[in-house]
Amino acid sequence: MQALLELQELDRKIAVCRAEEKELPKQKDKYAIHRKRLAAELKESEDKCKQIQQKQRECTGDIEQRQEQLKKYDTQLYSIRKNEEYKALLHEMELMKKQIAIKEERIIALMLEYDESKAALQADKERIEGEVKKIEQECKVIDDKLHVLISERKELEKSRGPVAAKVPHDLLSRYERVRKVRTPAVVPLNDETCGGCFMAVRPQIVNEILANDKIHACQHCGRLLYHVANLETSSADAHGESIPS
Repeated sequence: MQALLELQELDRKIAVCRAEEKELPKQKDKYAIHRKRLAAELKESEDKCKQIQQKQRECTGDIEQRQEQLKKYDTQLYSIRKNEEYKALLHEMELMKKQIAIKEERIIALMLEYDESKAALQADKERIEGEVKKIEQECKVIDDKLHVLISERKELEKSRGPVAAKVPHDLLSRYERVRKVRTPAVVPLNDETCGGCFMAVRPQIVNEILANDKIHACQHCGRLLYHVANLETSSADAHGESIPS
């Protein structure tokens, strides 16, 4: 039973390692979400600069079109004979010049806006790069922990064979069957109750467990039962100590 308990403790440690191996990578999920949010922030800042540049190009193109139209109007002036048509064309040209002036003022405003957006983009890049670096460092810490955990678990699994070899085959088989459905599979008998499900154990089984005559399972949950005092006696016998009466 002492060897079986040693095996169970080893299996418990292996199970803890496996559970942590499963949970550790999940800690990186929040960093992945944060990284996506930062990427979205950077894209939004970049898009703003691109949109301003696009507006500048549109204004410049509009000005060029109006200037070409002005040239045509200017050429037409020499061919007009009627005074009313001449005045109307001059009026149209004045309106066109005013529209060009408005667009030019708009371009100046957009240039100032672009400079501000570009400065904000640079600041965002530096901030986001710093945050991404921190995220990468945190993720590396998690990866390092996982690597150590896997190494520890493999070492534990490597030592399981020799420990299991110390348990009688029949008892080991019973233990393996129970631990597939319940853990811990081996529990102490506490005041005539099972230390696993806390249900009362039949008196005859209690007596046989106390006498250390036979290994029994709880009739309710199937866990293997032992009496702590028997382990202490076995340990004392192994060290050649006398047991006080």
